Amino acid sequence: MKLSTKGRYAVMALVDLAAHSKGKPLALAEIADRQEISLSYLEQLFAKLRRAGVVTSLRGPGGGYKLAHRADQTTIAEIILAVDENIRATRCTPGQPYGCRSNQSRCMTHDLWEELGNQIYLFLSAVSLADVVEQRLVGISGLLRRDDGTLGPNHHRCLSGDGAAGSGRTSPAAELDLS
Repeated sequence: MKLSTKGRYAVMALVDLAAHSKGKPLALAEIADRQEISLSYLEQLFAKLRRAGVVTSLRGPGGGYKLAHRADQTTIAEIILAVDENIRATRCTPGQPYGCRSNQSRCMTHDLWEELGNQIYLFLSAVSLADVVEQRLVGISGLLRRDDGTLGPNHHRCLSGDGAAGSGRTSPAAELDLS
């Protein structure tokens, strides 16, 4: 699955808004400057975000945009969906009984990719703007990096084992003290 610029920029802009607005309207030009995003592109994104009820706008001097709900009540999935970004990993149209192959059948890996899309959606639905602003997402991925920023030799292994279900073997990452 590849998240397009539309989804990434919408999330970046709203994280900036949540971090800097302090409950007051914020001009898009300020967000555009800080995040190095085109102002005209942000205007298009915020029009969609406003229509979806994610942000509110205030015109005139001192105007700008505010979050429609608190940062801890606004999920990343909500933002991505508001700008018409699909959260899926298959080529197939969601909810359709047929697949994307020429004979309208589903490929052998369809269920794998569909479940990946579901897991991504569930994850993004569980992450709020406040989580991102307050940097509560630092996970094990940051702990597996070497001092020079490159990934360590066991970066492909998960905490619960070496990737083999029920193997009982643990990777060196599983021994990390996360407290």
